[in-house]
Amino acid sequence: MVDMEERGIQDSLTRIVNEIEGAAALPDAPALAAAVELTADARRVFVHGAGRSGLALRMTAMRLMHLGLQVHVVGETTTPAIGEGDLLLTASGSGTTSGVVSAAETARSVGARVIGITTDPESPLAQLSHAVLVVRAATKTDRSEQQSAQYAGSLFEQLLVLVGDALFDVLWQRSGQSADALWPRHANLEGPFFPVPSSTPPRERDTLTCDCSSPWTP
Repeated sequence: MVDMEERGIQDSLTRIVNEIEGAAALPDAPALAAAVELTADARRVFVHGAGRSGLALRMTAMRLMHLGLQVHVVGETTTPAIGEGDLLLTASGSGTTSGVVSAAETARSVGARVIGITTDPESPLAQLSHAVLVVRAATKTDRSEQQSAQYAGSLFEQLLVLVGDALFDVLWQRSGQSADALWPRHANLEGPFFPVPSSTPPRERDTLTCDCSSPWTP
């Protein structure tokens, strides 16, 4: 049984890697170059996406912060208003996600630039974007398996991470900064975190929460 499961996992990994490696799944070079320039010229960078796309863009936001850019995640309580000279980096597989499209409209109305990552070059998000990165992947509602055999929008979200890393990598190489120069910008405050003894049974560890009624001691 274990051997069958291992083979099944390996087969899935191979299939996923093959899908990602498909040349047709990546944006074209001119679009990527335009996105690099918009990011490099931005006063501040705002990232916004829904669901797993939003999580993928948070990874890009973290890397751009490591590079020294001023980056904000839309929806956080400390995120300021976007304005002229700023950049909105956003993504929607369908290009029609209402919150994403609305954010792009707001960004343009105040003079900010927009980078849109989507599967549909004719979508509302694409029409609102100054640079459009078209990812050839299935949307989350496409079950035809013509572009991906993975569930929902998995391929799009995987490629979103890679495109974000590529954007960071180009900007990093251009900056001339060493890895050591970026390292001090990594977070040195982690939380919320409440240590749980390693001897605690797994089921109990999963359900333990902080007792906020207890007094805090430094």
